[in-house]
Amino acid sequence: MPRLLFLGLLLIPSVMLNAQSRNLEIYWIDVEGGAATLIVSPSGESMLVDTGFEVGDRDAKRIYAATQQAGLKKIDYLVISHYHGDHVGGLPALSKLIPIGRFYGRGDEIEAVNQKWYDNLKNASAGKRTIVKPGDEIPLKGVQTLVVSSDAKLLAKPINGGGPNPLCANAEQKASAGPENANVVGLLLTYGKFKFLNLIDLDWQKEMEFACPVNKLGTVTLYQSSRHGSFDGAGAPAFLGAIKPQVMIMNNGPKKGLGGKDDRAKPLSIPGVQTAAYERNSYLRLAKSPGVEGIWQEHLSLLDKDPAHNTSPDMIANMEDSAECQGHWIRASVAADGKFTVTNSRNGFSKTYAAR
Repeated sequence: MPRLLFLGLLLIPSVMLNAQSRNLEIYWIDVEGGAATLIVSPSGESMLVDTGFEVGDRDAKRIYAATQQAGLKKIDYLVISHYHGDHVGGLPALSKLIPIGRFYGRGDEIEAVNQKWYDNLKNASAGKRTIVKPGDEIPLKGVQTLVVSSDAKLLAKPINGGGPNPLCANAEQKASAGPENANVVGLLLTYGKFKFLNLIDLDWQKEMEFACPVNKLGTVTLYQSSRHGSFDGAGAPAFLGAIKPQVMIMNNGPKKGLGGKDDRAKPLSIPGVQTAAYERNSYLRLAKSPGVEGIWQEHLSLLDKDPAHNTSPDMIANMEDSAECQGHWIRASVAADGKFTVTNSRNGFSKTYAAR
C-alpha cells in the first residue's frame, strides 16, 4: 500500500504539468459561408460561436466532428451572435448531437423575417440563456472572453491600449448593412499576449464606431474577417489600420463572402470632406494592412478565383464547390507564451507565429 501511494505521488506532478501545458485551441469549422468557431480553453472548457446553416444537418455534423477531434463530450458555452440563418440554422440538429451547457446572445427584438431563427434559439436554450451587453464576460475558464458589442451597442471606453486614431480624418463612412448585422454579439478573447477578435457580421458602420475618432479595441493578434470577407459592407480601412491584426482568418464560402459584393452598405458622402482612397479588392485590402503576417481562407473564392485575390493555396482549407466539399477546418493552437500555430486540415500545412 505505501508503495502504491508513493507511485501515485510521483504521478501527480506529471499530471499537473500536462494540464498546465495544454494550449488554447481555436477551430474554424467550414460551414460554407456561415459561421461556426469552436474554442477549447487550456482548462478544457469549450465555447462555440454560432452554428452555421440548416442545410441538411451538414453544418451540425461538421461542428460535431470538430468537437470529437477536440475530445469534447459537451459544449460548455454556446454564443449565438445574431438571428440569421447562416449563424443559428444548425442549432436544432446540433443540440441533438451533443449536450450544450449555457447559451449567450443578444436580446429578443427581431425582424419578422428572422422569426424562425430566433425560435431555434428559444427552443434549444429554454432556461439556460443569458442576454449579454458590452462589457460582460463569458466565464470560459482560463481565457478572458469579453463582449464588445451587442444589440447595436459598443464598449463605452477604450480597452487594450486603444486611443485616438489618426486614420479617421478623411475615412469613408457607409450606411448600415441592416439592423440584424448591427446587433451582433462581438467578442475579444485574451490569453496572455494573444488576442482574438471575432466581430462575426458587424458592418462597416459599426467598425467605424469602434475605430473613430478613438480606437476602442486596441491592437489584436488574430482577426476573423467580418461578414465572411465581403468587404463592401465591412473591412473599413480606418478600422483595420487601428486593430493591426497579425493573422487573419477568412470564414468565407465558395460563393459567399470573399469576392462577392454587398450592395446594402452604400457610401455616405460628407459635404466638404474628401475621403481617402483605399484598396477595393477584399483580399488585397487585408494583405496590405500594416503588420499582417498571414491570411488563411476557409475556401477558395469561386466568385473571384484570381490567384492574386486569394491567399496561398497551402493556406486555403477547401478548394471545391459545395457539392464536392469535404468541410476541412482551420485550427490555431496557442501556447501560454503567445506563440501559436495555424494548421490547414486539408493538407497538414502549418505556420507558427508569435503574438506581439
